[in-house]
Amino acid sequence: MTESHIHAAQVTPAVAEQVAEAMHALATPSRVLILARLRERPHSVSELVQAVGMEQSAVSHQLGFLRESGLVMGERHGRSVVYSLADHHVAWLIDQAIGHVAHVQFGASAHPLAS
Repeated sequence: MTESHIHAAQVTPAVAEQVAEAMHALATPSRVLILARLRERPHSVSELVQAVGMEQSAVSHQLGFLRESGLVMGERHGRSVVYSLADHHVAWLIDQAIGHVAHVQFGASAHPLAS
């Protein structure tokens, strides 16, 4: 069984804890803004500071949290670190969260799972 084939009935307390930690990492607007920018392409801290309109120390702090959560990774390029999403699952999480907000905000004629 691969990680993408875990079904609700197979969610153990340990898996539930890991999912909750990942969702917690998405729980602040500043982290969502950073992840959305990294969804576009890798960025340095200074690029993220400009893109999200936060102080450098705040961006660095949030990137540290996201790195510890396993959602982003940093790669040293000379004197700076360029951050990117850890894998395609993080991009999918961001896409799904944004899609969910749009669904709730604007409504939908039918739910795809309600058949």
